[in-house]
Amino acid sequence: MDALALSAPRRISVPIDNRWGGGEMAVLDFGDRERPVDLVFVHANGFNARTYRTLLQPLSSALRIWAPDLRGHGATRLPAEPEGHRSWKDHRDDLIGLLEAIGGPPVALAGHSIGGTSGLLAAAEQPERVSRLLLLDPVIWPRPMVMAMNLPLIGRASRRFPIVTRTLKRRAVFDSREHALAAYRGRGAFKGWPDLMLADYLADGLAETDRGLELTCSPAWEASNYGAQAHDPWRALARYPGAVRILKGETGSLCAVRPSARRANMQVETVAGGGHLFPMTHAEITRDALFDLAV
Repeated sequence: MDALALSAPRRISVPIDNRWGGGEMAVLDFGDRERPVDLVFVHANGFNARTYRTLLQPLSSALRIWAPDLRGHGATRLPAEPEGHRSWKDHRDDLIGLLEAIGGPPVALAGHSIGGTSGLLAAAEQPERVSRLLLLDPVIWPRPMVMAMNLPLIGRASRRFPIVTRTLKRRAVFDSREHALAAYRGRGAFKGWPDLMLADYLADGLAETDRGLELTCSPAWEASNYGAQAHDPWRALARYPGAVRILKGETGSLCAVRPSARRANMQVETVAGGGHLFPMTHAEITRDALFDLAV
């Protein structure tokens, strides 16, 4: 039998209740349920945990992995109101709640893009729950931009970011999964994706509604995450005492962190030929980094 089929993940729900609104966080649970959780993996904006199934499942023979759907994504049922959304502190606090629910020994935490940044923010608040970090092209803007984005009135300007305006125009409803697959295959952000990974994204990225098959992460919520930058990952990096490994795309990286001799426990590396979505196009490099993190 196929190794991926042998270790298919279970779907579990974790109650989350914080100032951003309570509900259920959906989590894919990979590996032996009798062992403690070794690794938490957090997806990128607009996607969902199942998108990364082919990366995570081969590791589940040796590791137990929890992969949550962030607020407003996939099968998670937590309030996601784009209006007034200013930062990723909601995702940070949701991940803190998830870490508290895991219990047991500290876990390794990895995340891609918003998942890496939100995981970093959570680890800085709960360092006793996170043994080490792997950040896959985390969104960390240069320090002056981070400072500017934390100013009270800058949120209005963020609504005019090109990525925000483009995302708001994204098609949200499809007649069938086949039509969605055909619309995405080889195009835009999905260029270079294996078909199986794209199908996994759509499995939890579309849900049946009265209007048809609709994106579980609405374009309005996805766009609001792009514009909500009033948090400080640089401060979180300074506060988190554990080991941090950052992998950046060679092109189109959204991570401004550079190698520094001043922090011995932080590695910053570039994935040759990779872009911001290199976990989708450079699976072996990503999987090896995840395994090295958790063992």
